[in-house]
Amino acid sequence: MCGIVGYIGRQEAYPIIISGLKRLEYRGYDSAGISIANPSPTTVKCRGRVRDLEQKVGAPLHGSLGIGHTRWATHGEPNDGNAHPHTSQHGKFTLVHNGIIENYASLKLRLEKRGYTFVSETDTEVLVNLIEYIYMKGDVNPEVAVRLALTKVVGAYGLAIIAHDTPDRLIAARKGSPLVIGVGDGEFFVASDSTPIVEYTNRVIFLNDNDVAILGRNQMVLKTVHNDLLEPNIQQIDLDIEAIEKGGFDHFMLKEIFEQPRSIHDTFRGRLSAEYDIHLGGLLEHIPALKSAHRIIFVACGTSWHAAQMGKYLIEDLAQIAVEVEYASEFRYRNPVLRHNDVVMAISQSGETADTLAAIKLAKSKGALVLGICNVVGSSIARETVAGVYTHAGPEIGVASTKAFTAQVTVLIMMAILLAKKRRTISEEARRELVGELMLVPSKIERILELNPQVLKISKRFAQASNFLYLGRGCNFPVALEGALKLKEISYIHAEGYPAAEMKHGPIALIDETMPVVVIAIKDHSYDKIVSNIQEVKARKGIIIAIVTEGDTTIKSMADHVREIPASSEVVAGLLTVIPLQLLAYHIALLRGCNVDQPRNLAKSVTVE
Repeated sequence: MCGIVGYIGRQEAYPIIISGLKRLEYRGYDSAGISIANPSPTTVKCRGRVRDLEQKVGAPLHGSLGIGHTRWATHGEPNDGNAHPHTSQHGKFTLVHNGIIENYASLKLRLEKRGYTFVSETDTEVLVNLIEYIYMKGDVNPEVAVRLALTKVVGAYGLAIIAHDTPDRLIAARKGSPLVIGVGDGEFFVASDSTPIVEYTNRVIFLNDNDVAILGRNQMVLKTVHNDLLEPNIQQIDLDIEAIEKGGFDHFMLKEIFEQPRSIHDTFRGRLSAEYDIHLGGLLEHIPALKSAHRIIFVACGTSWHAAQMGKYLIEDLAQIAVEVEYASEFRYRNPVLRHNDVVMAISQSGETADTLAAIKLAKSKGALVLGICNVVGSSIARETVAGVYTHAGPEIGVASTKAFTAQVTVLIMMAILLAKKRRTISEEARRELVGELMLVPSKIERILELNPQVLKISKRFAQASNFLYLGRGCNFPVALEGALKLKEISYIHAEGYPAAEMKHGPIALIDETMPVVVIAIKDHSYDKIVSNIQEVKARKGIIIAIVTEGDTTIKSMADHVREIPASSEVVAGLLTVIPLQLLAYHIALLRGCNVDQPRNLAKSVTVE
């Protein structure tokens, strides 16, 4: 969740690292720090934003080697002392760290017995002192000290390390927390992801677990923590600098909401043919296994879990394959029953979600075929899974996921239709009709986005509400969950999503004249039931905000506020109904003075437990 930036080369490191930390602000953080070597490191850190760090630094620090960090508190509250970088007691090492050292308490006790004292509450300070202790007592070079120390820790880490006795080297290491090396001309960059690197180079190396990189200004040595030499795999990334800028929008979230016509089109582009066929090349080899699967088990977290729920409805309905949806954070700590013909499919925007990665490894250990759906090329989940599908949503900077969700659902729709064809559970006419409906989704979303001013008008009415209830049926139940999550994430209003029929089993007790109830009430097979649910809410003086199909007059006569969306097949309807809910959450959060791109306590990619 935290952000790391490191640099070694011929340029001034300070502006590169500060710029990189700003690029990583979307990941979520509560403090920031920087260390520049010239030749000895000067470290400045503080609670707050990167701009607060800049003010504390004052005049730019000079030097061509440096590391920086944005911290999201795990061990120890957010304050100046717990912020990174951390320097060892005798000043031999300075490092920044993402992840958690699980056995830090026992290591700390051992170091205290050897005379070490600690000035922070962090597990990171334990690690930097462990490296120093091994370096000083073992009479080894800094690289060896780092590698030996890492064999003694349990947990996850992404590290960038400066050894004070070798100010012409930068050491990076990774286990369970993403780290990428940017390769330039006589310079190297280290970062948590590619966004701080893209303006300097498009040549990168994605570190694998237990990799250690020793970087000089003109050379790099890559090896394992056990000293096995590795051949670096340099890849080219296709990431445009404009894609990670706001592009004239006030916030990344709003930009990403409005990018959905394009991101959905990019996700199915090249995969839907003029003959209405679907080609998912990443799954081609495994279609027989999916076709004959006893179960497909989705593992995911947060918004991706909601997308998986939609996938369950679609695949069971169209392809008649049993589907289960698991929270990855629960799946990984159970002893799940997996049969030889079960397929596990992981879904993640970042491809770095710690719980989902752990669930993948558990499923693989039990012999399951594990596939993936993710957005980030070269991410850990893309490398850990046997095969899968990239969503092509493009970089998503806003913490509250929008376009990544609809891109994931787009992939799941294609997958459901493809499996239905292979299993002959759908007629050719119906299949072609559904593919045609999917092709029309981008233009229909463009029409929905034209309603943005109307959604703002509704938002002003409810910006100070204390609670919201979201109701939907079928594929629109996960959309209700997603709409409630978006509102909670960025406006801090309590909101819950429910299947509309479940309202009578508890939530109806909450409804009164102050309770806004958002109902997804499009014309589908459960329309009459939704009408009855709305009547039940109105009988208790609840306030109805309804998402309806264009031309609907029945619900319009009952609801307090109505927003129309174009008519569509039930299979693709969730891609349309979610758009007004995203806009509603955005505007309410903005009216409440909340930071919509960086909501409190949240991070874009949850890379620690």
